[in-house]
Amino acid sequence: MFDFLSSKKPKILVVGDFMVDHYIWCDCTRISPEAPVMIMKSQKEDKRLGGAGNVYANLKSLGAEVYALGLVGDDESGRFLKENLNASLLVEKNRKTPLKSRVLSHSQQVLRLDDENDFNTQLEDELVDEFKKIAKDYDAIVLSDYAKGVLTPKVTRALISHANTLNLPILVDPKGKDFSKYQNATLLTPNKKEAMQALGIEKIENLEQAIKQLKDDLGLCYSIITLSEEGIALFDDRLHIIPAKALEVYDVTGAGDSVIAMLAYALALKIDIVKACELANDAAAVVVAKVGSVSVSLDEIRNLEKASFEDKIKSKEELVKITQHQKVVFTNGCFDIMHYGHIKYLEKAKRLGDVLVVGLNSDQSIKRLKGDLRPINAEFQRACMLASMYFVDYVVIFDEDTPFELIQFLKPEILVKGADYKDKEVVGSDIVKKVELIDFEEGFSTTNIINRIVNDKKN
Repeated sequence: MFDFLSSKKPKILVVGDFMVDHYIWCDCTRISPEAPVMIMKSQKEDKRLGGAGNVYANLKSLGAEVYALGLVGDDESGRFLKENLNASLLVEKNRKTPLKSRVLSHSQQVLRLDDENDFNTQLEDELVDEFKKIAKDYDAIVLSDYAKGVLTPKVTRALISHANTLNLPILVDPKGKDFSKYQNATLLTPNKKEAMQALGIEKIENLEQAIKQLKDDLGLCYSIITLSEEGIALFDDRLHIIPAKALEVYDVTGAGDSVIAMLAYALALKIDIVKACELANDAAAVVVAKVGSVSVSLDEIRNLEKASFEDKIKSKEELVKITQHQKVVFTNGCFDIMHYGHIKYLEKAKRLGDVLVVGLNSDQSIKRLKGDLRPINAEFQRACMLASMYFVDYVVIFDEDTPFELIQFLKPEILVKGADYKDKEVVGSDIVKKVELIDFEEGFSTTNIINRIVNDKKN
């Protein structure tokens, strides 16, 4: 997957509220005698791309070819953005380029000072005209709305309409209570609070109903609600919950920008929306472990997955807690010598639900079933090989000859077996809601591989 991602260079256009993030790093050792406030001693400061600029920075870091379209004022911050963006930035009279100054001490934010003026642009037609000139040259479009007056209802509707005419994915990070201007976008990425405001409710009682209502009301291709530490909820033709992967949270600044950047990058490459959301979760996990508005690279996401794959090996008790409220797909086997047939089988199984759990026969279980010469690889090695595959969510080892007790304990929704089980009794079929049989890739089996090795050795 990562080789495919890094081998491509999608072209993505970012439109929205570009701003400057100003960080002042301070030391604090005493309280002022004049008032009960900290005395901050400035040590260093730096400026970074903020708002829509942070989406731009994330896309650049991922390896995309990015272009920016927006508005700035005739001021120092506007000049900073012009120098640091590959962009068409229209200069608007009387507009202040938004500047957010954050004071930090010991990696903690203690104060934020915003210098900006919020008003809708008078350059709507110019923005739309520029968009129509360049949009056809891109693989995906991101609208990053920070409610600073660039993405007015007129501009937003015109941009979405034109993107749909070009059959381009157009993703929106929304702002405000009224989402009607985002009608017919490919997807939105509101958090829970923003989704509740848009729906006019105080609490989400039924997540599936709420997320589907957003999709239907706004005519979206996909409906998404970010759930903070719980991950991402996605509705295409059904509800998916993609769990979060953050281990330590230092600063949530910019996490939403990283999510929409990764989604746009993946959809520009025509990656499946579920996998796109998984990658977006990984991107957010990397970002919240850092301080300030930062970008994320494919290497960091790759390293996150490498570092955590052993954590995917769980006990059945852990799995019950982790997978509640999710559509669990279960399959099992020895997976002694992994081959192409296994990979295609598991990849197809993953597509059937939210979470794929693989039950793995222990060494003792295999010996009872196949004799003392098996397994070739020990159970922990086999479990790690399975866990290293992105489409396998969890691996659980069982000692019994069949997975019946494990299935009874986990109660998955879907049980997957090979097509050779047609007209045969499938262990656990009386427990699950549905049994799916998947065709094997012809010519691939562990037994054939072992026999070939033995015969080659004899010859």
